Amino acid sequence: MPESVPFWFAIAIVAYLGYKLARPPMWLVIVLLIAGFLLAHSFLAPAIESGTTTGVTVVTPTTAKP
Repeated sequence: MPESVPFWFAIAIVAYLGYKLARPPMWLVIVLLIAGFLLAHSFLAPAIESGTTTGVTVVTPTTAKP
């Protein structure tokens, strides 16, 4: 029986490890967070969503059921 991990928790772990390993300046982290938030609410949001959906299907292809 597989375990289910919330997506936000997985992202938080990756973000924590990335910050600890790369040590970017705090101002850069804040700028990237604000820019990501603003970009998600812009006219580019549908293109970003389409690109991530396509990327997920490329990385994890589904098998066709007979």
